[in-house]
Amino acid sequence: MKKRIVLFLLSVLAVCSLASAQDVSKKDMLAKLYQAAQAEGLRIVSADTTLQVSPKLEDLYSYKILLMLEQPIDHNNPALGTFEQQVVLMHVNCASPMVQVTEGYTGRGAAPGYNNELSTMFRTNMVEVEHRYFGRSVPHIAKFKLKDSTDAMWKAEDGTPVSMENLNWDYMTAKQAAADHHNVNRLLKHIYTGKWIATGISKGGQTAMFYTAYYPQDMDISVPYVGPVCRAVNDGRHQPFLKDQVATEKDRSIIYEFQKAVLNRRQSMEKLLEAKAAKEHWEFKVPVSEVLDMTVLEFPFAFWQWGRKTRTIPSLENLTDEAMFDYLQMVAGSDYFAKDKQSSPFYVQAVKELGYYGYDTEPFKGLLSIKDADDYMKRIMLPTTQEFKFDSYLCNDTNAFLEKTENRMMFIYGLWDPWSSVMPQAPVVNEQLKAKGEGRQSMILYINTQEQGHRARILNLPAADMTQAIITLGGWLGISAR
Repeated sequence: MKKRIVLFLLSVLAVCSLASAQDVSKKDMLAKLYQAAQAEGLRIVSADTTLQVSPKLEDLYSYKILLMLEQPIDHNNPALGTFEQQVVLMHVNCASPMVQVTEGYTGRGAAPGYNNELSTMFRTNMVEVEHRYFGRSVPHIAKFKLKDSTDAMWKAEDGTPVSMENLNWDYMTAKQAAADHHNVNRLLKHIYTGKWIATGISKGGQTAMFYTAYYPQDMDISVPYVGPVCRAVNDGRHQPFLKDQVATEKDRSIIYEFQKAVLNRRQSMEKLLEAKAAKEHWEFKVPVSEVLDMTVLEFPFAFWQWGRKTRTIPSLENLTDEAMFDYLQMVAGSDYFAKDKQSSPFYVQAVKELGYYGYDTEPFKGLLSIKDADDYMKRIMLPTTQEFKFDSYLCNDTNAFLEKTENRMMFIYGLWDPWSSVMPQAPVVNEQLKAKGEGRQSMILYINTQEQGHRARILNLPAADMTQAIITLGGWLGISAR
């Protein structure tokens, strides 16, 4: 039944046909892009028109173009210099809506099968913008990397090696990233005349909120998925959520007993971790004993984030060391605490302005090798040669905007996702007001009780919510059911 509802809604909400007179060839689009850049005082450094579209998406996207767009390192001081940012355009039709994906990490849009449910639902164009300091979009470096497999080592223009340790992180801010997105928006609005939707998932969901807050006029609609708004490096709301609120008391007890069992087999677990790290080439800044501690502390967060069920946790009776270790790693891989990962730039931004979460060590006194988990990010995840101070401006700016905005915004969260404990409160309060006949109809919050973790999306909402969400978005886009 739910599948039939989806198919019906998608069929009646189609925006336009690929055969429309508004469509343009790849060659003509490239010319339009360069003309638009010149008109806006921007510069396209290079364009790759050889990207493939998956056969499953060929009836949606005519083609893809990957641009390297020149952006100021500091939008407030262009004289500081520029860097190249990866932007991937997926074309349907110039008159169709545009989904601007505010990627929070390394871009994935160049992959043939890359897609987004909003683009599929409403047959939209899409542009995915790689976040600054990730992938190919890193300020202060040359176009080539020292190590292609990671974002941790590059070379500067003069050939000097650049690493997480000596990279200038001053311009890794949400305000600068929002200005990057604004430039992309300026460029493409010369060509695409339909309505615009900002969207992203997780850190991308945060980025969509921040971009909307700083440039509200750029977008007609914003759909952030599972995006947190934290108020400190250790926000403090995640721990009580995991300890007292998520799922049932029985579920929480099963997880706690598994954590204790792992720590009670410390000697064998550390040996297995050492072997795994050697095989996978993981390198850590702290001893393996501390990595094991942190992996166990991370276990409940990772477990609920990805929507697992406690029935999948193996019985502790007659459980071998190997089976216990394998399950621990499947849920909360210790590589999360390894150095020089693609996600490493995120941790710098987290301690500067995004905020993050801490761990409750009290229930495991006497079982841990560490005294506490205070400042674990500094010890394990951050450059050791630089100091970073948290600034709460971003949390304050975002909350102030959400409390008053009339922008059309739809928020999606999973019921038991730990990140839902730090969702912005404005949508929550607004839903309470709407229940009393008050509040803003332009702001909608869906808590997914079906896909309860970080994979919460519109198309996996319960049927009634999913249907209403699609109808609402269609109305916002000016699409009427036939």
